[in-house]
Amino acid sequence: MNIKKRSVWFLTLISLVAVITVFYVSDQPSPFDGIALFSNETLEDVDIVETSSTNEESFASNSNAFEEMRMEVQNERSQLREQLTTKAATNDFTAEEKNEAYSQLENLTKIDSAEAMLELIIKSLGYEDTLVRIDDKKIQINVVSNELSNQKASEIVYAVKQEWPAAQTVQVDFTGQ
Repeated sequence: MNIKKRSVWFLTLISLVAVITVFYVSDQPSPFDGIALFSNETLEDVDIVETSSTNEESFASNSNAFEEMRMEVQNERSQLREQLTTKAATNDFTAEEKNEAYSQLENLTKIDSAEAMLELIIKSLGYEDTLVRIDDKKIQINVVSNELSNQKASEIVYAVKQEWPAAQTVQVDFTGQ
């Protein structure tokens, strides 16, 4: 009886260590810039957040443009999904062609979820709206921001490369409010 209790506790301890190890290995902390907390740039950023009606109108137009681009991409991908689904469902194709269609469907799903995740990550960096499009190994990012700086673009590129390491080219375009 005593041996069973020890082995249960030992297995519990080992599984706890495994879970914590996986958590720390998979969690990639973002770089901390402590000097930026006390610089005047952060105060200027707060002033930018207080928008006037013209900034709100231009933000709405940028958001509408982003939504239109998102809808276009979704329509193209849904058409491609339909084609791949019919290809996989019919008996006119070989097993290899059907497997290729399934893998392309999985790849589309992976890209859709990665784009949504990257948009959330970029928004969490303090941007009001963003549009991410992944095309093979190239990532096109449009961001709504008044400030056009290399440091801000580098932060975005760093965050994107942390989340999508297969990205070889990351292009960041800033759209003013």
